[in-house]
Amino acid sequence: MNKTTLKFELDLDFKLLAISSQLKDYVFCFKINKQLSIDFCKISDLELPFNGGNENNYFSRYFYLMSEADTELYIIANKGSEGFLVPEMKKADFFILIRNYIDLEDLKHLISRLNKIPEILVAIEVDPKKLKSKENLIF
Repeated sequence: MNKTTLKFELDLDFKLLAISSQLKDYVFCFKINKQLSIDFCKISDLELPFNGGNENNYFSRYFYLMSEADTELYIIANKGSEGFLVPEMKKADFFILIRNYIDLEDLKHLISRLNKIPEILVAIEVDPKKLKSKENLIF
């Protein structure tokens, strides 16, 4: 009898920015909205099983749609009710997840403008394929 093995790879078709800032999530979004002249809105929290599935961990989440390019932007808090969304990046307070197409120049411009906000310590691009807990970023 032959054995067949199914290999499954996650489709990580998004860009990911890691941001360090000591602000609360709603103040953080307000500052970004003001600096970038956009309108992130609060959506339902990201809910993930925690501790073997007995409890749930909740991460605040904000959404903005760039209608001219159909690009979706999500701000997700890295610190949740019971732990970290991406435990290997504990120094990142927030992630900006960018779905659909974004031009490389636009991405660099976004990072540059984020780094100009005084309350943001650093904003950098992260390769999601190199993260151990990348499956937490798929929703």
